[in-house]
Amino acid sequence: MENIFRLDQLSVHYVGNKHKDESLILSDTPILHEEELFSQLSAFFLKPFKREELFHLFHENSLEFNEVHQITKAIFSEPEKLHLYARDLATHLYQNCAHPKIKGGEFFVAYFPKASILGEDCAAIGLFKTENKETFFQVENQEHDFNISVQKGIYFNKLDKACLIYNTQEENGFLTEVVDKTNQNMEALYWVDDFLQVRPCENSYFSTESTMTLYKNFVDERLPEEFDVNKIDQADLLNKSMDFFNENEVFESKLFHQQVLQQPELIESFEAYKLEYESDRNITLQENFGIHPSAVKKQKRVYKSVIKLDKNFHIYVHGDRSKIIKDEDSQGKFYKIYFQEEN
Repeated sequence: MENIFRLDQLSVHYVGNKHKDESLILSDTPILHEEELFSQLSAFFLKPFKREELFHLFHENSLEFNEVHQITKAIFSEPEKLHLYARDLATHLYQNCAHPKIKGGEFFVAYFPKASILGEDCAAIGLFKTENKETFFQVENQEHDFNISVQKGIYFNKLDKACLIYNTQEENGFLTEVVDKTNQNMEALYWVDDFLQVRPCENSYFSTESTMTLYKNFVDERLPEEFDVNKIDQADLLNKSMDFFNENEVFESKLFHQQVLQQPELIESFEAYKLEYESDRNITLQENFGIHPSAVKKQKRVYKSVIKLDKNFHIYVHGDRSKIIKDEDSQGKFYKIYFQEEN
């Protein structure tokens, strides 16, 4: 995150779980500005952002119905009233904390009069929520004695949910960055889907990640339905796809078809699946775009070509489909694997 960011105002509240009748505690006054404290807090708030995947605040009917957009718009117009509007944001978040598994926590609203995004200098508003506490020991020196107490606090690297909203592209819902480290299940979606209501910006990161997700879903789901393929064939296609994204700087659909899918019937099936995919998600994927290396790196985590055999063995297939053969004899099914040496 660029050094241009400067934290100027901060408002803190406690947002409990509404479903469990936990409290919404709204503070009366903002946090007093102290240079060293605000410098440390700024580093804490900004550390999770990687400036790769960008979003816009969104509502399917109109941005007027997106409360975060309307409130942050008001803050950008009247930054001196940040604390007043922060109470409205905390109340809105509380209304969306209705799932029984959502954890309560401190909710911070920060104002950065100087910030930068994609080379543009502008103000930014930060929304942050901490839900998990770390246990630590506090050692105090009292004259010639020491006292040790057990306390709980916020660990510097454990900012659970965060959002930076930049004062640019207002008509599209402000350019926005989002962090959600606990977004692993349905109840955690409240931060992104219910409270913020964002949708991805259709940039190179979005195009790369979406196209790779589309292709993996096609290989895993549609391919076995329409063609006589086995796990080796599927692993081979995924490896070819990953090689394509690793070796090229630009995605060109025709070149991808030639080098990866190759067979006309596979290309036809993939294009039909792509139309369904786009329709279901109300998006349009570009035919040509710059490949974003960070999106490729992220997809590597799920692009693992693994053949799972009962509960006994896993075979990781990294390439050269000709060196693995599937067969069957009187003892059952088996794979024959050729190799040069053991590592």
